[in-house]
Amino acid sequence: MSESSSVPVQQPGRRAQPLQRLLFGGVYGSVLASALAGALGHEGSDPGYDAAWVALSAVASAAAHGYAHSIAHMTEDDTRVTVSAVRSMFTEWPLVLAVLPTVAALLGASAGWWSEDGAVEVALAINMVALFGWGVWAARVARRGWWASVRVGGVDVLIGLFIVIANVVSK
Repeated sequence: MSESSSVPVQQPGRRAQPLQRLLFGGVYGSVLASALAGALGHEGSDPGYDAAWVALSAVASAAAHGYAHSIAHMTEDDTRVTVSAVRSMFTEWPLVLAVLPTVAALLGASAGWWSEDGAVEVALAINMVALFGWGVWAARVARRGWWASVRVGGVDVLIGLFIVIANVVSK
């Protein structure tokens, strides 16, 4: 490709668009939160401890994803790989943000507002609604019509529904 091309050059280790990072992190974080919440709700567990582990898992996943993305785009002449990797890890904040409703539901159970099973059910429902919203938003950003956007949101909901069904079957 010639240097006069109008295609923007992407920096190593970072996705080009903040909106793309937000949408990716939102979907990824909602799926991660659903999967983690689905694994919870067993007898004798501490919802506060579970909330901490969900949050810690999100931070670790975001850091790992950012680091892997940075390493995958590393070039031999990049002398500031550490700076690039740290910057890439910090751009994964939407993933961590997307698990906060699940953490909040679990903290509510820890405060005695409801049972942990109730918190898991609420978290799974919130995450399915969030997945629908992320899908619709992503499709609208891609200039799809409303009907196509709703279909994309519906496909995203199927991911959450799969986790809900797996949760019901496993218990």
